[in-house]
Amino acid sequence: MHPIWIWGVALVVYGLFSLWYNNWRGPLEPAEIEMVVKRAADAPDATPERLAVLRAFLENDDGGEFFMLNLLRANPEPVAVGDEPPAPAREVLRRYTGYFMPHLFRRAGHPAFVGPAAGGYVEHWGVEENPGWTFAGIIRYRSRRDMLELATDPRFASAHEYKLAALANTLAFPVAPALQVVGPRVWVGLVLALLAALAQLAFGAGGR
Repeated sequence: MHPIWIWGVALVVYGLFSLWYNNWRGPLEPAEIEMVVKRAADAPDATPERLAVLRAFLENDDGGEFFMLNLLRANPEPVAVGDEPPAPAREVLRRYTGYFMPHLFRRAGHPAFVGPAAGGYVEHWGVEENPGWTFAGIIRYRSRRDMLELATDPRFASAHEYKLAALANTLAFPVAPALQVVGPRVWVGLVLALLAALAQLAFGAGGR
């Protein structure tokens, strides 16, 4: 196989990855924002402050990716959802993530970091006492539109019950990317380049 075909295939594969991984639809339109805020206002836990935060987050959409920082404290006691028998909170939460993650991945979202707490607050001031966070996670979203489509998907209504039951406390806020040392855009390209180079060597050796 000629090297140009090998590298051409690698470029096509990376192009397909880019079409999936990056947001090509642009920022949210004003009509989309109004629809979401109106729907959020109908929620039982809606407050003017929360609606204002939501609106500001949506109106500042730049169309790019963002990361959601999550601090979570699992219920210390077994919890039950509906008629199901009580189970450890982490097991109950996995029932939620088992449903959520595949849908997140289809929209090019994925966990960027997940880990258990290694200790309490080392430094803090001007914030409430540590409720006993048990683990933290950072989730990458392709766009704010993707997050909204996931959050408003009616199929998540039943699955969301597992999250509510499993967590005693949670705190989440979005973070704009400023510095990523090695993200998927880099390592996917490097892996494809490595595979193309190995294929070129293999076919080149076979042709001699």
